[in-house]
Amino acid sequence: MEHSINGGRGSTSTNNGVDKGVDFANYFCTYAYLYHQKEMLCDRVRMDAYYNAVFKNKEHFFGKNSFFSLYCAVVCDLSIFYWSWVGLDFSKLAKKTVLDVGTGSGILAIWSAQAGARKVYAVEATKMSDHARELVKANNLEDVVEVIEGTVEDIDLPEKGKYPSHARMWVAPIRSGLGDQKTSDFESSMDDWYRFVDETKTDYGVDMGVLTKPFSEEQRKYYLQTSMWNNLHPNQVIGVPAIIKEIDCLTATVNEVLNVRASFSSSITLDDTRFCGFGGWFDVHFRGSKESPARHEIELTTAPSLDNGTHWGQQVFLVHPPLRVQDSDELVVSFTMTRSKENHRLMEVEFNCDMRSSSGKQIRPFAKKFFIE
Repeated sequence: MEHSINGGRGSTSTNNGVDKGVDFANYFCTYAYLYHQKEMLCDRVRMDAYYNAVFKNKEHFFGKNSFFSLYCAVVCDLSIFYWSWVGLDFSKLAKKTVLDVGTGSGILAIWSAQAGARKVYAVEATKMSDHARELVKANNLEDVVEVIEGTVEDIDLPEKGKYPSHARMWVAPIRSGLGDQKTSDFESSMDDWYRFVDETKTDYGVDMGVLTKPFSEEQRKYYLQTSMWNNLHPNQVIGVPAIIKEIDCLTATVNEVLNVRASFSSSITLDDTRFCGFGGWFDVHFRGSKESPARHEIELTTAPSLDNGTHWGQQVFLVHPPLRVQDSDELVVSFTMTRSKENHRLMEVEFNCDMRSSSGKQIRPFAKKFFIE
């Protein structure tokens, strides 16, 4: 049996009051392309973690009087730095039932069935669901795996749950040459604007100078205040990483992650280097639950790595201009992250940082707002 539920292309609103058509265009549509699915499927760190979590813990997929669920995309939603999920409650079943949220190509649903699940609900918001059905059928699992087109908020299932079990968000001070490039790009953009203003006035008799301030603000936000995706090298991390959020996926609610606030400190671990901003990443753990712990706990981390980078990479927040720091200098940071009021898929991040020099030299504090877009 196949279900098809409009997952975002109509004119109705989501539970967050966002038009579904807009939400689909801004976010979900990317996942409807095979090239994007291939990018994720070629991420060996991601794939190995999922594969080992399933096949090294097969007892979570079969047996009596219990349940299991796999939560796709490592409960990661936006730019490796924001989680969203639905609180779910399982009933006891004759055998394990799996809910794969955001199934994409359907590979995790297929693995779950191969590991012994009685039933797999594979939920996908885009037309990638058509490809997932073809893959399920090609692997002779259509009697076990049921692909449902729709968003998890809009569908009704008799059996629900989530996995992995725990997640953490990390932040660390970094050094990078990207800030210098971004500053140069901003200055070049403004130089081009001034030429445009002069030429428009000379050639067409219209003075555009009154728009210089809003143009500058627009370009400053784009070049200097918007965070960046990047694959950091481990030697670009110049301080002790700090956990800014721990999430128990078995008990967490949406309200717990609507606003993320944390205070942390980080000591610089390199001498005479540039502090250029912060890098952010996440890790998740497949531990099972207290009632049904994983026999083999699996970790999936997106931390900077020389050999095991992921398609998620890291999120980079650049400080302009960079600051000169020394070994054992301490950063005392207040961090906040909230959803954008204009687009609930986008985030606004603020760092308020006091710098404490190991030599006693005064280092100016700073506050910086960023946009994850």
